[in-house]
Amino acid sequence: MNTKLIMVEGLPGSGKTTTAQLINEIAAKKDIETEIYLEGNLDHPADYDGVAYFSRDEFTALLALGDKNTNLLMETAIMSDSSYFVPYKKMGAELPDDLLSSINKHDIYELPLELHIELITAKWEAFAKTAIKSNKTYIFECCFIQNPVTMGMVKCGAPKEKVIAYVRSLLEIIKSLNPVLVYVEQNDIEHSFKKAIKERPKEWSVGFMQYYNEQGYGKEHNVTGLEGTLEVLKARNELEKHIFEELEMEKVKVNNSQFDNEKYKKELTDTLNKLLVG
Repeated sequence: MNTKLIMVEGLPGSGKTTTAQLINEIAAKKDIETEIYLEGNLDHPADYDGVAYFSRDEFTALLALGDKNTNLLMETAIMSDSSYFVPYKKMGAELPDDLLSSINKHDIYELPLELHIELITAKWEAFAKTAIKSNKTYIFECCFIQNPVTMGMVKCGAPKEKVIAYVRSLLEIIKSLNPVLVYVEQNDIEHSFKKAIKERPKEWSVGFMQYYNEQGYGKEHNVTGLEGTLEVLKARNELEKHIFEELEMEKVKVNNSQFDNEKYKKELTDTLNKLLVG
């Protein structure tokens, strides 16, 4: 099978980054040219990170707030039709906090769900048109299932049917790329998440728990603290398992519960051996 896209999914702390990097290594040994995009890449070809969206009127109002930063905003913003995309994370150090705060409210992951889906879908469509002409195999971490579920269920409290339809629409866009989905499982969600908390900066866990507890699903179910976050994570896990089973595509589950990189790499190599031929 000649795939142009491998997507790695799983819960936080499951080992998605490690898995994506190992797949990249495995592909390199097979002389497959790859391009890997991990979570948080500001230049992701099918997703947005640190990018705000403005209508023409909203952007005009933003320029009025910009004062001496007006020229920088005009030079950096990307116009599309009558809208503007501002990659504010790339220019954050150059902007005052009050202006940055105004821009952040228009982050693509802060927009109403319908508009968000429209913009993300268009981004995937543009990527698919480019990738089909490329000789590369792209490796994406977490933007295919995680982001729709996080935005739809966790943040907006959308019904599972809407989230599932969102992911299915993305699959339709990329079918011509012969995509492969690799889902990283953990035997103990609580253990792997607590392990991530210990290994990552405190700011990450504080922000993560606020995000999961104080909006959408968490707010609706009145959850709090670490136990509340784990409750939302388990609900997310159930939805992601359901999505995985329903998707009609090349897919495989891998288990990284032991966090033994050498053993895991061997098992991953055996699992993906046939999928990466071509």
